[in-house]
Amino acid sequence: MTTQPAPRSVARAAARAARTVRTARTARAVLSCVLLGAVALTGATGCGGPSPASADGHKNAPAARKAAPEPTGSADLGRRITDYTAGITADGSYRVPTERERRAVAEGVRALLDGDRAAAARSLAGVGYAVRTLADSGGARYAEIADATREGEVRRGWGRVYADLRGPARWQVQVPHPSADQRTEQLGIGLLRGTPGGVLVLAGAHRAADSGAGPDAADVAHRRDSVFAAVSDTLADRRLPAVQVHGFADSSLPDHDVVVSPGSGEAGLPSARRLAAAYRAQGMRVCEVWERYCGRLEGRTNVEGEYAGEAGVPFLHVEHNRRVRDDDGLVAKAVRALVEIAKTWGAGR
Repeated sequence: MTTQPAPRSVARAAARAARTVRTARTARAVLSCVLLGAVALTGATGCGGPSPASADGHKNAPAARKAAPEPTGSADLGRRITDYTAGITADGSYRVPTERERRAVAEGVRALLDGDRAAAARSLAGVGYAVRTLADSGGARYAEIADATREGEVRRGWGRVYADLRGPARWQVQVPHPSADQRTEQLGIGLLRGTPGGVLVLAGAHRAADSGAGPDAADVAHRRDSVFAAVSDTLADRRLPAVQVHGFADSSLPDHDVVVSPGSGEAGLPSARRLAAAYRAQGMRVCEVWERYCGRLEGRTNVEGEYAGEAGVPFLHVEHNRRVRDDDGLVAKAVRALVEIAKTWGAGR
């Protein structure tokens, strides 16, 4: 039996139905991309339409490369970090990370510093983190390791890591109490920009943020179960010396502007002496904990310092009074002092 051709009206109806199905599928795909784009800062999501070549110029780039976050382009690193810390408040939220989550972020940082960006991206993606490349307005390039979405950043409060890409990592600066110790992030930003080879470890929640796990759960300077401590420990394992910056009220130690301490260990004492001298050269009044009692500002119990001390890695705990932190000119002087010591670390001395 011979099949007769379908009438034209039937064929046209079938074609219209097929087009309707294709249009619906396309609409759903576009909507998914819009929703993803609303929460993603940078990076390909796999939602783009077909194109002759991928971003790296190859028609058949591997899926992993296509999905890797792209550089954000030129940006002011200081403003980017300051905008982030401005959203850190005492009424914010914080979730204590699991051991697996802490290890995944720390492994991502380790892999990035080893030069294996793909491995870093895989480890970070498993816990909702991502690595991006930022070109600072001053010309230097930095890797940013942070929550992949703004929602995750606000809800979890685990913080960020910035690594200088101008060369191998030589030292770290830690900011455990942004917002609580107001403007301490400015010291970290200035130091990271001022000396190649730095890694900035930045907390993502106010020390008093609510977590449902006790009043001090978000105080990363005194808790081992934080992403902040896990990253710091990983950097200490790489023998990277650290300076941890804090702030204190003028009334707590009215005769001093800065308190310099080598923490609980002794490996940082030579560096602490040099740093104290550098502060004095900038006209600041320094309390040196190896010379006298400096009240409750000596940083002997910070968990990052304890780990570094056990590993024999230099660790400096530095407190700055409010007068210094409120004055841009004095912040610049403090940064110049910190840069002096970071340069000695960068030179391997």
